[in-house]
Amino acid sequence: MADDLFSPISFRDSTARNRVMVSPMCQYSSAGDGLATDWHRVHLGSRATGGAGIVMTEATAVEPRGRISPNDLGIWSDEHADALEPVARFIREQGALPAIQLAHAGRKASKSRPWAGSTPLQPDNGGWETVAPSADPWPYDSDPPRIREMTTDDIQTVVDAFGTAAQHSFDAGFEIAEVHAAHGYLLHEFLSPVANHRDDDYGGSFENRTRLVREITETVRTIWPDDKPVFVRISATDWLPNRESWTVEDSVRLADRLADVADLIDVSAGGLHPAQQIPSTGPNYQVPYAEQIREETDLSVGAVGGITEPAQADALIRNERADLAIVGREHLRDPYFTLHAAEKLDAEDRVEWPVQYRRAL
Repeated sequence: MADDLFSPISFRDSTARNRVMVSPMCQYSSAGDGLATDWHRVHLGSRATGGAGIVMTEATAVEPRGRISPNDLGIWSDEHADALEPVARFIREQGALPAIQLAHAGRKASKSRPWAGSTPLQPDNGGWETVAPSADPWPYDSDPPRIREMTTDDIQTVVDAFGTAAQHSFDAGFEIAEVHAAHGYLLHEFLSPVANHRDDDYGGSFENRTRLVREITETVRTIWPDDKPVFVRISATDWLPNRESWTVEDSVRLADRLADVADLIDVSAGGLHPAQQIPSTGPNYQVPYAEQIREETDLSVGAVGGITEPAQADALIRNERADLAIVGREHLRDPYFTLHAAEKLDAEDRVEWPVQYRRAL
């Protein structure tokens, strides 16, 4: 019998109750210095109460300079782990797997949060010096944050920071760790020749440009318990067709190289450069990338991009285009997307509403 949206799925010894994952979505709502707040517990906890199989945090910085904004979540100390522990615990208590996305913003760091304009912040205005594979700032219209090309010591510091963050994440009670290598942030910057102009062991060839992602994923895998899964999020393409850039074919090669240390590739796209050309933004517009990686490697994949309807998400699983339906904005509109999906798909007997809410059924 074919799997569907409400079939459980196992990664190592961790089993999600269904194939719906809450996509990592930045909330820009931490307390000072990256600490989780009640907002994160309510926001993420309500999606677990809403029936999702996996609930993932927003991009969570592995060091202070890795935050997108001063209001981003962080996981670089025991204090950060302590602040996130109630979040992970509540998600698990609701029957979902708690997951955390480990991230570094690279040259896209040091800007204000979206409702304050997403404007670049300088060190004298609450910002900081950013780091990147090459000293090319994100192409803002004006006044980009200060930037510095990373030395090999800087690179090792970031590798170590991901390892330390993984340990803090495990201590906080998370079940899944995801390495964020997408959307134009630091690891994606190393992957793409558009942002990486180095001529050392971390630049030039495909082997060199993928080295940092491989080293970080291997480091997280070493720290993370053998019985728990590690995911990697990638941008399958830069969407820059008229220049040398990162392509879907590159993503297939990278996924194949990660097969021994990663349990799932979370397949998104774009974000590296504002000149990107998105073919469309309709339903399932990024799904073909996930489907191609699934077909050409031995890895499970999660698909994103315009997934808003229960039947649509179910079809992705039934037609073997993806192993997880990763739902973002629809979860902002409806925290109970999965429970409502069960109603629409005549699968009410395969989900459990919280006992506190059953009087409404």
